[in-house]
Amino acid sequence: MELIDSYSEEEKNKDFPPGTLNRNIRDVLGHLHHWHTMFLQWYKVGMAGSKPDMPAKEYSWKKTPELNAMIQRKYENVPLYEMSDLFERSFCTVYQIIEKHTNEELFTKKRYKWTRSTSLGAYLVSATSSHYNWAIKLIKRCKK
Repeated sequence: MELIDSYSEEEKNKDFPPGTLNRNIRDVLGHLHHWHTMFLQWYKVGMAGSKPDMPAKEYSWKKTPELNAMIQRKYENVPLYEMSDLFERSFCTVYQIIEKHTNEELFTKKRYKWTRSTSLGAYLVSATSSHYNWAIKLIKRCKK
């Protein structure tokens, strides 16, 4: 958010050069927000003892490009200020989950049945810091 806040309002709302699925900062925030909400659903269902639809209902991991395209379409008409608010709220909810777990709970593989052979932390890294690194690189590259 510090990177985004460093741009003028005009730059924040300007489209990226052609060739990217996420065409502007709003799209990037929509993508991040949606992956937060998917993680939150996985967590809710998984911690209740059921098997979550991963990555999402009607999508397999092999269909992630189609899922990401659906995410872009879902938020394409949401104003940037609203998307920023949605992102920040979903981030806070995910962060609360991170804080309530110990490192052992986060990073022990197979600790929770729903995470299968990996750890809760691996899913959190994917839905947060790995995605944030992607977002920062994309925004910087497209704003040159």
